[in-house]
Amino acid sequence: MDGDDGAVRVVVLPPPGMGHLIPFGELAKKLVSRHSISVTFITFSKFASKAQKAFFDALPPTITSIHLPPDSLADIPSDARIETRLSIATLRSLPALRSILQTLQQNAHVVAFIADLFTTDAFTVSKQLGIPSFLFFPSNLFTLSLFLHLPELDASTTCEFRDLPEPLQLPGCVPMPGSELLHPIQDRSNDCYKWMVHHGRRFRDADAILVNTFKDIEQETAKIINKEDIKWPPVYLVGPLIQSCSPDIELVNCLSWLDKQPKESVLYVSFGSAGRLTCSQMKELACGLEMSGQRFLWVVRTPSDIESDANYFNSMIIDDPVAFLPEGFVERTKNVGLLVPSWAPQVQVLAHGATGGFLSHCGWNSTLESVMHGVPMIAWPLHAEQRMNAVMLTEVVKVALRPVVAADGIYKSEEIAKVVKALMMEGEEGKCVREKAKELHVGGTRALMEDGDSCQAIGELANKWTSKVLTSVHDS
Repeated sequence: MDGDDGAVRVVVLPPPGMGHLIPFGELAKKLVSRHSISVTFITFSKFASKAQKAFFDALPPTITSIHLPPDSLADIPSDARIETRLSIATLRSLPALRSILQTLQQNAHVVAFIADLFTTDAFTVSKQLGIPSFLFFPSNLFTLSLFLHLPELDASTTCEFRDLPEPLQLPGCVPMPGSELLHPIQDRSNDCYKWMVHHGRRFRDADAILVNTFKDIEQETAKIINKEDIKWPPVYLVGPLIQSCSPDIELVNCLSWLDKQPKESVLYVSFGSAGRLTCSQMKELACGLEMSGQRFLWVVRTPSDIESDANYFNSMIIDDPVAFLPEGFVERTKNVGLLVPSWAPQVQVLAHGATGGFLSHCGWNSTLESVMHGVPMIAWPLHAEQRMNAVMLTEVVKVALRPVVAADGIYKSEEIAKVVKALMMEGEEGKCVREKAKELHVGGTRALMEDGDSCQAIGELANKWTSKVLTSVHDS
């Protein structure tokens, strides 16, 4: 524990996935650098990984971390979804969390506790200890709105969401077909569904909700989110919070390869830190890229025929992913493509002048990184809220194209080639999404400027937290 008497400290409890840790880390950096607020991460040692350790090692020294002692999840069914395991782990860690928070309160001015959407049960402890409690939502307003309405939707519907006769219309949001809604709520009989409804209720226990988005990318939803006649916490837009740089650039060969390519000629292909394709889908993608004739940089991961998010907790891949590609593919595409096993410095790749498009799983971190570098997308959602993101990006924001999926649920090589050429070659479709990507880059940059909306939102919260300390010191 830190012995920093008198420090103003914010404590956060994120889940272990990098899609959650990265924006939490960027928020922490802003609190430290701009507002002199120290930050302590409380983490689940049960889910510790090399990727998580590298993440914390790269943070400034005023951002510290404390591990919760591991609680056994041996009684949880082996097929339980990630969201269920995280929720149960949080619930079982409450006694240890209470002890840690009490010790931190003895050593510093703990002015706020911030939970993640899967760790909301921690509000029970923070509120009992009198600590102002906040929710950090690492995705967008569209998905937040679904969570906030979920308890009522659960009570008013009996069928599966995928079987809804009409698209779901949330205030300020594009009508959403039920089959495209959040993956964890697609099976009402699964414990994961019950946890999602539970978290939707607990969102309302927060004193405020911080969301990693900005007005220009969700204009209509941003107008209405704080105006609805429903009693839920005020919402602060604090994004786009993206990783400023990769903590360890080992694969510099991919950057030097990009240096040799023409401007905006390369399609970057990556499915996030957790996403994996099936064997058959991986082969269709390879054939589609080859058929398109376009340059590509593909972060290749070993396929999985079990779960599209099977790699959530650890990004280490033990097999050689290149071995799963079609025979002769590497040789035939060696002059136009580069295969990078498992990992690439994504921020640097997207920032490179040779990168002209991003075939993405539509994870919100990757989406924000893409638009913040003015790179248009091909939407290829896998799990979580990514289908919702894909609908928003293609139909509302219009910064992405989306291939049509075949009846068997597979994107076929011909369709992949068609969409890749539409994005990367001269044509009206590609031109429109490229222009929109550049517009969003400007809007996101403006939001983060000193007088920008997001910067001011973080400043408003930080001032509230620090003013309470000044008031209590003055009164004493």
